[in-house]
Parts: sequence; structure tokens; C-alpha cells
Amino acid sequence: MNNWDLSHYPNPWKRLNSTFIYANPWIHVQEDQVINPSGGEGIYGLVKFKNFAIGIIPIDEFGNTWLVGQYRYALDAYSWEIPMGGGPKHELPIETAKRELKEETGLTAIQWTEIAHLHTSNSVTDEEGWVFVAQDLTQGAPELEPTEDLTVYKLRFDEAIKWVLQGKITDAISVAGIMKLALTRQVFGF
Repeated sequence: MNNWDLSHYPNPWKRLNSTFIYANPWIHVQEDQVINPSGGEGIYGLVKFKNFAIGIIPIDEFGNTWLVGQYRYALDAYSWEIPMGGGPKHELPIETAKRELKEETGLTAIQWTEIAHLHTSNSVTDEEGWVFVAQDLTQGAPELEPTEDLTVYKLRFDEAIKWVLQGKITDAISVAGIMKLALTRQVFGF
């Protein structure tokens, strides 16, 4: 039996009931009464996201990329990240990626490659994320949303890797995307 074949792992949890707690345009929170894998009764709180998380790593012909800095309310801290945003689940992730790259940086790309599909914090949320590499770039004007106050910073991709290793970039999707691209960059020709 192959350990990568997940079909042979049965669900050891049993949901007894589920109670709606709260919802807004971005999330739905519920509390489930459960029987846990050891057979005991308990509760499980879930945050269900209404959108996908989409990250983009733009790479130009010289090996440069762009980061976005913004103050993150939930962390009460400033954060450097790859360009990213949320996309409705009825839309293909690539369509959100194209829109978010233009919105935050003003960049458009001809070549798009998906490099990661991930779950951001799978112990308490069902959020799914994708990371795309965008190449063959054209610079235009950003189209920020009214609530966004962003700093856009162009730097060498090698410098972005250093920022991850130094702890200057801590956003999970950004770290995963940058490090995966660092390991596979020869495929992208830089």
C-alpha cells in the first residue's frame, strides 16, 4: 500500500451536530459537537472561508520580483508578502491571480504557471490557497481597492529568498511560494 494514496485512511472523527456561530462576507464560523479519534466527546471550532487565497510571484526577465507591504490588522503588525488576494470559489484561481496582480502592482503577465496548492491552517480552517508564477510582464498602473494601503517593492528574487530565511517574510502562502520557486527556479529559466 502506498502512503501517498489517501483513500485508505478512514475519517476517525464523528460529527454529532453543528451550530452556526457567526458569518460575514469572508468567513463562516461553526462549532461542532464531535466524537474524537480516541472515542471521547468534544467540540471542534471551524472557520470556513468563502474565498480561495491566491498568491502570485511575478518574475521579470532579469530575475526581479515584487513584494507588497501592508499593515495586517489581525497580527497588529506590518507584513511583507507576495501579491495576493481572495477569490470567489465559483471563479477559477487563475482568474483571481490575474486580477490581484494587476490590482496590487499594476503588472499584467502573458505566462502563468501554478506552482502550489495548499491548505493554510488545516487544524481550524478549510482555507485553500494557490500560488502562481507570472512571467512576460508589462507594467501598468495599480488599481487598489479603497481599503488597501500598500507599499509595492521591486527586488531581486534572491533577495526575497533571503527575506524569508531572515524572518522578514512570515506570511505562510508567501513563504511556501517563494521557497517552492527557489527549489524549482531552473524550470522557469532564471
